[in-house]
Amino acid sequence: DYAQAHRLAGEIITHRTLIEFIERNYARDTHGQWFFQNGPQRVFIDLDSTPFVTRIHPTEIKTTSGIVINPISCHMDESQQVFIESSITIQRLDSNQFSSTTENILMLLHDHDLGLFARDAQLTNACGTLGTWTWANQTFEIHPISSNEVKERYCLRPESRIS
Repeated sequence: DYAQAHRLAGEIITHRTLIEFIERNYARDTHGQWFFQNGPQRVFIDLDSTPFVTRIHPTEIKTTSGIVINPISCHMDESQQVFIESSITIQRLDSNQFSSTTENILMLLHDHDLGLFARDAQLTNACGTLGTWTWANQTFEIHPISSNEVKERYCLRPESRIS
């Protein structure tokens, strides 16, 4: 309650069953707000960045919830945060009906994996790109993206926040 009242980060959820429940019920509404359905109520998520975080594994890239992704583009913001775009299936709420839809979603690369990313990246900052990143025998241009653009795509705007 104190953290919410003062807009502070809350505690990290570690209870495996609760994590699995949230992951199963994680969705986006028509206003772009991310939430999880908890019985009759919706618990809206106040995103700092993207709705998913990814990790690099030896042979695959997965979201922290275990969804295997196939990169389609790569981006870096002014703070050198890395974002990987992939097409994934998400739950979407339209007119009080949930449906599965496949969409291109930008995902934040976990900061613990920046060294792995750097190992396979060539940073050059030329011709409108920041360099290239090679993953699974594919080379992706690293496109600049502002943190404001990421927030506009995925974070709740103050005027649309639900308390």
